Amino acid sequence: MSRRKRGMMSEELKTELAKELGFYETVEREGWGGITTQDAGNMVKKAIQLAEQAARKS
Repeated sequence: MSRRKRGMMSEELKTELAKELGFYETVEREGWGGITTQDAGNMVKKAIQLAEQAARKS
């Protein structure tokens, strides 16, 4: 039985991060597969920063 990969980030969060980081136009044109590895890495870094900030506030 194969396991299907599931994303950890919601589509809404990914979209907001892509807009903030400046590559959302690429996502609109080519989908998530069209972004660079560097853009994907930056998106993950930003998501981690946001999660850490949220954890500190709680």
